Amino acid sequence: MEVNELRITFQKMIETFVSILEQNGFSPSKAALCADLFAKSSLDGVPSHGLNRFPEFIRLVKEGYVNPLAEPVREFALPVFERWNGNLGPGMLDAHFAMEKAIAMAKLSGIGCVGLYNTNHWMRAGNYGWQAVEAGCVGICFTNTLPNMPAWGGSEPKLGNNPLVLAVPTGNLGVVLDMAMSQYSYGKMATYLRRGEDLPFDAGFDADGQLTKSPGEILAGNLALPFGMWKGSGLSLMLNMVSSLISGGKATHEIGREKEEHAISQFFLCLDPGKLGLDMGLFRERADEILEDLANSKVFEEKEVHFPGEQSLRNRKENFANGIPVEKEIWESVLRMAKETS
Repeated sequence: MEVNELRITFQKMIETFVSILEQNGFSPSKAALCADLFAKSSLDGVPSHGLNRFPEFIRLVKEGYVNPLAEPVREFALPVFERWNGNLGPGMLDAHFAMEKAIAMAKLSGIGCVGLYNTNHWMRAGNYGWQAVEAGCVGICFTNTLPNMPAWGGSEPKLGNNPLVLAVPTGNLGVVLDMAMSQYSYGKMATYLRRGEDLPFDAGFDADGQLTKSPGEILAGNLALPFGMWKGSGLSLMLNMVSSLISGGKATHEIGREKEEHAISQFFLCLDPGKLGLDMGLFRERADEILEDLANSKVFEEKEVHFPGEQSLRNRKENFANGIPVEKEIWESVLRMAKETS
């Protein structure tokens, strides 16, 4: 553990978040779920979208961009598809709600899809993948964002760093891929910047269009490197098109006209293998066989392979037992928020 780190219990983090959220207009039930989703992100080793993002979230609540009282409204429905207006409510609550709707439809019909618009940042995307696999479903979801990544060959941010989640249930809970369209998420780059460190690999462009590992130079112009270069650029565009067009919401260039990133568009899809005529026990066994084959891969010296979400499961177990590692300065700023609102 680093010198500027502390370890905080999962329950202590939740209790602290709940106290602050309730003082900022959240009902007890909404505060509890919101706090749980923030704390789970840090528990699983993703503080950039957990504790570290919490103060910014409260700022957006205070400034009126996030309405803690808002409820999503259904505007269109079919047996396997629904379209919802998030009414600028808390993004993680809207997303959790939308995934629950997709799961419920999948449990009835084998497949369920939700288009959600006019919502806010959903924080850690992987939370909704884990939500799907915990229900025994295959889950796919993605969101658009404000323009914060250049198209391949571009010198200005035109694309969103649109997170994509793919989740499959297995014998040991599931495999969850949670990936942004850039080589590194902006939250991860901000963490390296606070530490005064360069990133391990080229992560974006400087003002002259040269690849750089410097988070400061990348963040200054929102010039993150699309993963896979032109491939990540193309996938970002398509995720933006599907999420905005199917939900009827704003596209990335329209979100960029807002003073803050909000009123974004999202897409959720669930499939229930059992309802699709598959034996769920055999499905999980076959999924485990695929992972076992991956684990038996030959590797280069001092290297190892992981399946998506494997490290999250390890972090979850360790951090629940030993406490969640937090940056001391950020945790103390959150504690001051709790005192200010108590």
